[in-house]
Amino acid sequence: MSIGSDYALTGPQIEDIFNVRLRPYLPAYLTNVAPKTYGVRYTFKPFTGREEEPTAPRRIYDDPKLAYQHLDEKAGRPVADEAEYDLREAARFFLDDVYREARIEWKNARHVAELKTVVKDTGDRWKAHGRAKDAVEAAFSYLRDPQAAKEWPSAVSRLVDAQDTYLAAALAFDTRASEIAEVHDRYMHEESLGYDEALKAAGYPQGKDWPIGSPGDYGRNYRGEYDSGTLAGQAQAAIKAQEEHVAKVGRLSGAVAN
Repeated sequence: MSIGSDYALTGPQIEDIFNVRLRPYLPAYLTNVAPKTYGVRYTFKPFTGREEEPTAPRRIYDDPKLAYQHLDEKAGRPVADEAEYDLREAARFFLDDVYREARIEWKNARHVAELKTVVKDTGDRWKAHGRAKDAVEAAFSYLRDPQAAKEWPSAVSRLVDAQDTYLAAALAFDTRASEIAEVHDRYMHEESLGYDEALKAAGYPQGKDWPIGSPGDYGRNYRGEYDSGTLAGQAQAAIKAQEEHVAKVGRLSGAVAN
């Protein structure tokens, strides 16, 4: 089995590394080590994400089976041959590697665990937003119906109520989306779970349909506007367009009447 391009190890050497040299330092949640083409494959007990972050012990450098040559000399131990130091280097490599892999799985588990605490009623808020959006679109469309002219103030008033409900529903969803985005951002790394994958692992496969942005997308900007990528920004833009249309109809209707 090869490690990088520097040297290869035999089966007995691998057994020596994991069963003798590293045994006192291996994480308790490691259940299996199996060779693969390059390096080894580690199997761990499932992480909950609530454990302490896996961290390699630092006391290994005092261990004669893992120490560098200069530490042997400093400690007054006999200097070993090159093959022995190669094995020690490989052992240190594997120790770093197993903890690196453990941290990846732990971070992904922690990502999922934190999502479980923040998602809460996001699904209900997403559905409420959809209903509110449909209602405001229906109220706006009704203004084009000839019947609306007979009750124009009431029809416009219903539109305003629907707009308020729509924006409130969008903001309610965005509150949860912002919290979810912060969790995603906190656990982003090279081998992190995808957003949809993490939400599915947390028990929310429907999360693939939720528009979750970046943490910086949420909240008003200096102009008092919401980001166009958020539901609040989309609601704000839609309401503005509706109001401009209604105002224009009022002006033109007044001009015709005059």
